[in-house]
Amino acid sequence: MSYSELIKNINTIREYMRDFYVFGFKSREQFDSKSLRSYDDERRRVESWLGDYMQFRQTAEGKNVFISIDSRKVNKNPLYRAWKTKSFTDGDITLHFIIMDILESSEEPLTLKSITQNIDRYLSVFEPPRLFDESTVRKKLNEYISEGIIEKKKIGKTIYYSKPECTECYDPSVISFFSEISPCGVIGSFLLDRDENKKSEDNCNPFLFKHHYITSSLDSEIVYMLLQAMQEKRYVDIQSFNRNKKRTRSLHVVPLKLYISVQSGRQYLMAYHPKGKKMISFRTDNIVKVVTAEEAEDFHALRVTLDNMKNHIWGVSTRSVSGQRMEHVEFTLYYNDSEKHILQRLEREKRCGSVERIDANTCRFSADVYDAGELIPWIRTFICRITDIYFSDYEKEKLFKDDLEEMYRIYRIEEKGGEPK
Repeated sequence: MSYSELIKNINTIREYMRDFYVFGFKSREQFDSKSLRSYDDERRRVESWLGDYMQFRQTAEGKNVFISIDSRKVNKNPLYRAWKTKSFTDGDITLHFIIMDILESSEEPLTLKSITQNIDRYLSVFEPPRLFDESTVRKKLNEYISEGIIEKKKIGKTIYYSKPECTECYDPSVISFFSEISPCGVIGSFLLDRDENKKSEDNCNPFLFKHHYITSSLDSEIVYMLLQAMQEKRYVDIQSFNRNKKRTRSLHVVPLKLYISVQSGRQYLMAYHPKGKKMISFRTDNIVKVVTAEEAEDFHALRVTLDNMKNHIWGVSTRSVSGQRMEHVEFTLYYNDSEKHILQRLEREKRCGSVERIDANTCRFSADVYDAGELIPWIRTFICRITDIYFSDYEKEKLFKDDLEEMYRIYRIEEKGGEPK
């Protein structure tokens, strides 16, 4: 079978693109989940879409190929190209252009029988002529209806098909912004492709981003299906991949909300797991497949429950590893007169916590959360100003202080005085 840059299913290439972009230090032999031939085919596909961004580094283990994109200099997400290379059959492409031409040329909506007869007339000039039965044409029309490409209306018992009126009422600048910062932003990219008057790709988007999280675009199909299930208030069957255990698990859950990290751009699904009777979270980049299931009659009640829990969720964790219902954490900060921005930052970033001002140069942060461990990376950014810290979970407090001791050891800093040895 000859190589083609077109793909039928994005799941496979999704993993390779993420590996090339995020974990761009693997050699060809280290991609052991598939055969080497599969690796070569997927690499060539990525190179055909992102050749300007592909680089390699020669190491002792071999040649490492990776994607290098400076998101500060790219005003349009180049990873969207993967969504615009879907494979098709000869029949797909033949029917597409003929159906579009028939509906465009007709001033009135047409029936299935009329469209099929017109298709036969188009193809009668070929030798031998190709024939499509009504069942095949109906399936293609229904596919286009679901995509919003054509419309149907029923008069009596007869269904009529037509092209929708094209109204270009959107502001390209608004769509450009949406396409780069929103979940399912690839929809905006497709809309911009329809603009015949757009400028060159490099100048089309008037926005530049200091933090441009582009890899979430690879999860667009997953996110779309989850949002659709939320809108319809339905259960979903989710297959997610555990990268640590190298295995896939399947769960029946109610999707409730999508959380997006402002620090990493990573997307998380917050959902209710009825079998475990608890709220759980999934990283969308770990979700392999989503299948919509039955209606969730308690959807609104579960959404209210999650909203109430938000007062004690720092990130996305909804349970304590230590088994406690809630964990308490607090720390005291001291800052000098020229560092008033520390208090301002604490107020700005406190989330579900509270800040108490003790005196002109001292304040205390405290929070009751489900998992205090989620705060540790943030708390570390205040090191050198922390005078006291307390975790109700002793193991987390010990971990935090042991990390400090290790830092003292590595940098040869005395615990008292802070002067190098």
